[in-house]
Amino acid sequence: MAGELKTMRSSAVVAALAAAVSAAPAAQAATQNRMLQEIVVLGQKLSPIEETLTMREVRESPARDMSEALKRVEGISIVRKGAIANDVVLRGFQKDNINVLVDGMRLHGACPNRMDSPSFHYDFAEIEQVTVLKGPNDISNPGGLGGTVNALTKKPRPGWGGDFSLTNGSYDSLNASAVGSYGADRSDGLVGYAYKRSGVPRSGDHKPITDIYAPTSSNRYRSGGLDSTAYELNTGWAKLGFKPGADSRLDAGFSYQDAEHVLYPYLLMDAVYDRTQRADWSYRWAGPSTPDRDFKLQVYWNRVRHLMDDALRQSSIPSATVTRAYSMQTDATSQTLGLKLAGALPLGGGRLRGGLDYYQRDWDAVNRRAAYAAYTPLNMIPDAVVHDAGVFVEYTRGLPGEVTAKAGARGDFARAQTGSGNPVVAEGAHRDFQELSATVQITAIPAQGLELFAGLARGARLPDQKELFMSLPTAAKNTFGEPSLKATINDEADLGAKYASDRFYVKASLFYSSLMDYINLRGYTSGGVNNITYENVRATLWGGEFGSQISLPWDLYLNGNLSCAVGNNDTAGRPLSEVPPLKGSVALRYDKGAYFVEAEENFSARQYRVDSALQETQTPGSEITDLKVGYAYKALSIYAGVSNVFDRYYFSFLSYLRDPFASGVKVPENGRNFYGTLALRF
Repeated sequence: MAGELKTMRSSAVVAALAAAVSAAPAAQAATQNRMLQEIVVLGQKLSPIEETLTMREVRESPARDMSEALKRVEGISIVRKGAIANDVVLRGFQKDNINVLVDGMRLHGACPNRMDSPSFHYDFAEIEQVTVLKGPNDISNPGGLGGTVNALTKKPRPGWGGDFSLTNGSYDSLNASAVGSYGADRSDGLVGYAYKRSGVPRSGDHKPITDIYAPTSSNRYRSGGLDSTAYELNTGWAKLGFKPGADSRLDAGFSYQDAEHVLYPYLLMDAVYDRTQRADWSYRWAGPSTPDRDFKLQVYWNRVRHLMDDALRQSSIPSATVTRAYSMQTDATSQTLGLKLAGALPLGGGRLRGGLDYYQRDWDAVNRRAAYAAYTPLNMIPDAVVHDAGVFVEYTRGLPGEVTAKAGARGDFARAQTGSGNPVVAEGAHRDFQELSATVQITAIPAQGLELFAGLARGARLPDQKELFMSLPTAAKNTFGEPSLKATINDEADLGAKYASDRFYVKASLFYSSLMDYINLRGYTSGGVNNITYENVRATLWGGEFGSQISLPWDLYLNGNLSCAVGNNDTAGRPLSEVPPLKGSVALRYDKGAYFVEAEENFSARQYRVDSALQETQTPGSEITDLKVGYAYKALSIYAGVSNVFDRYYFSFLSYLRDPFASGVKVPENGRNFYGTLALRF
């Protein structure tokens, strides 16, 4: 009964405000401000399969990492692993099925179980906005079976400039950053630093989210870890730019991030550290005298060192077999080197774009366990390397009747090879792949403000080193890769429509994906031992998104969105695992430009479509209320808010994972969270 009363109270907040709006005189006009400008920009620049997240939205939120901030984008959910380092899920696609980029640079974490998701390895303060392209429509990058998330870093402004931000909130959380820049006609530069830390958040039952295990569980946190620091991060970065001529530009950037003591109750171990280096260099030829031609050369490199162990858990208590500070530990490294050469020029009344790219990803993970031959090193991921060389071409042309057509194709030639061996593969084992991707898109504007979209696309994603070569044998459960896996092919159809005016914006899209050789988990028992591996299956994913933003009388703005994905494992005749349920939100904002007040209701439906063969269980629905306010005066901005106002105790469906270091216990979402932000831009 108490839960029902909470639901009624939270639903009433937005409902009452919406009722007040409907009673307002329709003739009363809203004040012109940034919200109206945002409606115009969204209506003019984004197709129905594109989304964007601005730093304005991030600063107003209590999000601790970029993945958490991206939850507000239609079609995106996250995997909750702890207080930070959540993983992006787009239309039911996750992990390597979506590309995560920074300025076009590929990012990969090092942890075999994605403790350090790619979007964890950059800071808010580095980023100006994030673009999301749904479906396999980005032919300029390999993979991206379900879509591409590309974070665009800040550029120096003309003259001297700076940004300072300080956020403090519940659970002793702190997020501080400072950025300084200088821009002249021929050269510019930028330097920044960010610091983050937090205690362990508490869920709606007022317990730390680490306190989810039975007292007798070996995975339970020891007294020193149960309510300790949840994470601590230091990030520094610098960018330099130079213009050799009016039509050319050189850019170079470097970033270093040091994450310490990151807790993951979602898993059996926690991160001792994550140390990330990113370097990027590019040369671009495009400018005032060549507006219809654009050529760019980019070279990038990044490396992640990741060390995790169970030193904070009961499983590490000293015994006859546990003779070190931990009973299990994994030391992992991921390194990516990439090269891109792309250009565009006018051709036959249209625009031709094409290029070449290459990337090499090295991935090595060494596991040590007391229960595995007394800490004998095991090549869990055996120093495996993926080489991928690709070529792409795309042509866009306007047709009569306000119609634009786009067609493109991409070919990839790849090899996955091991540098050492393990119980699954021998040293030097390799697999070769040749894959073709393509896209055809039609956009029409039949009336002013109305845009229609239709597209067909084929995308290919190679199996990664973990899926091919991993080995993790235990007495009770073996987890291993399958070297014979095929690449996954996604044949997808997209339909979309968008209508925008000066005060109104609405967008809807539908998708249907036919997945051939989709890489899915497979569990089975042999000789009394549970086994988890990967297999290729036929699968389908379908669903859609809806988003809207409307200017109402009395300086009020109504925002609403919905997203849904339904997945089927057609080979096994059961639901596809790890697909989020229907979710959405509705928000009402009073915005005078200098200040605003907003109430938002977020809801998620019950997920009853589960893969029981992989021990998935149903998750109840939820309704969560958030409130926030903001004030801006010249260079100063102040934001404050409370998320989960009624302190609801609830779970995301994507709240635990089974493979390989599976806890099997769900991690609850955060309870009531107060936060405040002070930002200065000069």
